[in-house]
Amino acid sequence: MNDGTQNNQAKTALQVKAMFTAMGMLPVLILLAIGFELLTGKFMSVNNLSIVMQQASINIVLAAGMTFVILTGGIDLSVGSILAASAMVAVIVSLIPEYGMLGVPAAMLVGLAFGLINGVLIAFLGLPPFIVTLGSLTAVRGVARLLGDDTTVFNADLPFEFIGNGTLFGVPWLAIIAIGVILVSWFILRRTVLGTWIYAVGGNHEAARLTGIKVSLVLLFVYGMSGLMSGLGGAMSAARLYAANGLQLGQAYELDAIAAVILGGTSFVGGVGSIWGTLIGALIIAVLSNGLILSGVSDIWQFIIKGLVIIVAVALDRYRLKGAAVRT
Repeated sequence: MNDGTQNNQAKTALQVKAMFTAMGMLPVLILLAIGFELLTGKFMSVNNLSIVMQQASINIVLAAGMTFVILTGGIDLSVGSILAASAMVAVIVSLIPEYGMLGVPAAMLVGLAFGLINGVLIAFLGLPPFIVTLGSLTAVRGVARLLGDDTTVFNADLPFEFIGNGTLFGVPWLAIIAIGVILVSWFILRRTVLGTWIYAVGGNHEAARLTGIKVSLVLLFVYGMSGLMSGLGGAMSAARLYAANGLQLGQAYELDAIAAVILGGTSFVGGVGSIWGTLIGALIIAVLSNGLILSGVSDIWQFIIKGLVIIVAVALDRYRLKGAAVRT
């Protein structure tokens, strides 16, 4: 074999590896979908795929907000509690006849307010994101319970219920909102100066500060964004359930959101990642949950299998990225 042939083969191998690097976790998503279709024979049906998108939508929205935070090297453990409080506000406002449709913007404003509080404590007081949002997780959960007097608040005539249960040209509104959030997030991160600043802050806070970037304002923005998305997720949850419960709603949602972001290839230390990767990560979690249910797997084993698959998938992805870094 001559040197020219060897060089061509090496070049082809590098191109193939580069292609797989660019695809990220997409092959895992495709393999899971094919596997569950072969196993159940009904996973790829139009009706079930619509259900998967509905199941994934709220986590996609939460994970989009979480992506902004993790890209800066932070974390937000309070998104599930903020979602619960926002959902409670949405349902309570919807019970006021003249202002029922204001439940959605009210929920988003509440989410934004809690997110900005987190942002102020982290960006301007210098408190650790983990500690601040862990405290918010508990405190905001208490607020959610207080708002509903520790009961479930219902509204059978919820004016914005179409968001949770309706479709537009056969596509669930929940999915449309989720994709809209992904597109807006992509635009901010990839087509604006603010997006460049977010990546720079995640890469190195001090270096970003020395280049003139207002690091505190960037951090305030990303936590505000996470809160806003949690508020939107709360409105979506309320619309789907016609109700809100301050104790149970949103429990452990932050874990699924974080898992989606990390599965999507965003670095936990910040500065590296994409919103499209987050979308794929959220879909992997939804496909896994739905497929296991269709396969008749018990709840106990669902938790075990989901946890193991996430760990293995992330480990493989980190190995892939490490290999790409070595080659460059």
